[in-house]
This record gives sequence, C-alpha cells and structure tokens, in this order.
Amino acid sequence: MTGADVLLLALGAVAVGAGVLVVTTKHLVRAGLYLVVCLGALAGDYLVLGAELVAWVQVLIYVGAVVVLLLFAVMLTRAPIGVSDDLDRPGWPAALIGGGAGLGLTVLLVDAYRWGSVALPDAGTAERLGEQIFQSWVLPFEVLSVLLLSALVGAVVLSRPDIGRPDRRGDGAEAPARGVDAGGRR
Repeated sequence: MTGADVLLLALGAVAVGAGVLVVTTKHLVRAGLYLVVCLGALAGDYLVLGAELVAWVQVLIYVGAVVVLLLFAVMLTRAPIGVSDDLDRPGWPAALIGGGAGLGLTVLLVDAYRWGSVALPDAGTAERLGEQIFQSWVLPFEVLSVLLLSALVGAVVLSRPDIGRPDRRGDGAEAPARGVDAGGRR
C-alpha cells in the first residue's frame, strides 16, 4: 500500500464521516459546514487521483458557490440557527435505504470488475474538457444558472415580508419606508 493509497483512504473516511454528520445533525448551519468538509475531502481525493481540474472545479463550484448559496438561503429565510425540532426524525429508514443502496452498488461493482484491472483511456486536457462542455452541454449550464438565480431571488422575496403586501391604509397613498415619518425624516 503506497502513501497515495493511505491518503486516498483517509480523505475518503473524512468525506464519509462528514457526510454522516450532514444528515444526522440537528443544526442546519452546522450541516452546511459539514457539507463543506465533505466536499473538500472529495476535492482532496480528486487531487490524489491526479484530476486537478476536477478538484478545483469541485472547490470553486460546490464549496464556493453551492454551499455559500445554501447558507445565504438559510440566513435570508430566517431559519432557526440552533437545534431544530423539524430535523428530529427517526434515522432508521434513511439508514436502511442508504445501506441497501451502498450494498447494492458494492455487489454490482464487484460482480462487474471481479477485482481485475481496467484499461484507462488517454488522459484528458482542460481544452478537451472545455470543448465537450461548451459544445454539448451549454444549455444545461444555462438552465442551471437560471434555476440558481431564481432560487436566490425567491429566498430574498421570502425573507422580506414587506415586499408584495398591499397598502393597509386604504387611501391609496404609498406607505412611508421603515423608520421614516410622514415628513420623510428618520
């Protein structure tokens, strides 16, 4: 067993441990931070495997954007920061389904490869990867960006109770902004 194998197994154990903490914690913000650790360990695994571009994309896109978007959504919607009773559900159904899926995938992979070696294709370059992504996969990228933008706008609208409410005064005049009296003074 080489040093790379040991490092790969250690980072895999960190990723699995952080993933278990993501789904078992009752703190929503901590779950987001454990997700950062899990995704960072996966990026480390990619680095050990020699896929530097995939590792940096993992860090930039998932850790840098998706988790930050998740934490902003939590903050904007004023979700509870402490222990949440909504997250206190029995874990045995999820453990049963996850364990069954993991066991099924393990049996499938062992049956398919029988511990034999597999010939690897030629290493790809960032240029070839970019050509594939931006020739064949431009539309899904654009759809995903619109989806993320609409989720962010929706979180802002949900966090602001004053947006979209009709005027309660009934005279048709605009209500003054918060902290401003009728004369426009704060």
